Amino acid sequence: MTLTTIGFDADDTLWHNERFFRMTQARFHDLLAAHAETAHLEERLLAAERRNVGSYGFGVKGFTLSMIETAIEVSEGRVPASVIGEILAAGREMLAHPIEILPHAREAVEALAGRYRLVLVTKGDLLDQERKLAQSGLGDLFDAIEIVSDKRAETYRTVFARHGSGADQALMVGNSLKSDVLPMLEAGGWGVHVPHEMTWALEQATAPLGHPRFAELPDLAQLAELVARIDPSSFG
Repeated sequence: MTLTTIGFDADDTLWHNERFFRMTQARFHDLLAAHAETAHLEERLLAAERRNVGSYGFGVKGFTLSMIETAIEVSEGRVPASVIGEILAAGREMLAHPIEILPHAREAVEALAGRYRLVLVTKGDLLDQERKLAQSGLGDLFDAIEIVSDKRAETYRTVFARHGSGADQALMVGNSLKSDVLPMLEAGGWGVHVPHEMTWALEQATAPLGHPRFAELPDLAQLAELVARIDPSSFG
């Protein structure tokens, strides 16, 4: 087995992301408390996100639009303009929020840089992802950056053919089974799941236990050791 390329997800793999969505969603609940119970509002918002992701894509902007749509729906069009303004302000705050690097992220990337081609593969708002990468200070450690509209098996085949020697000689690390692991396994590569304490409902999936190229780690501190077991020649 030869590994030539390692891909990293960004949000909730290298830095916190979902916690800011949860904080904004709590604010959204407060703003709409007069129109819907929390559980009902969460259900309607998730339905809007599921419905809209194909049109708006992933990220803060699509989330903000889904909140506005949900506010209009649950209030039957009576939501005040001031509340819409508050929702828009919350979205802008998310787009300006400083990032927080996750524990062991820098060390994990540095341990593999130079041994493998490193590719950041992330989805979301282009400008927001570029901002977060710049703030992280990790950008210079990557050989390539791919900000994609979605993550499917064909996405990984294309990315790792462009920046490596194919998906079958690549490994993808991320917190989402649905986006980072399962499609990478389908593409013929390795999928390494590093769970985050918060995972968006639309990113949840069943772990492919027993798959020969699937692994799960509690955090990124053990990543270099795992890679060394898979590809000992690079650490000899």
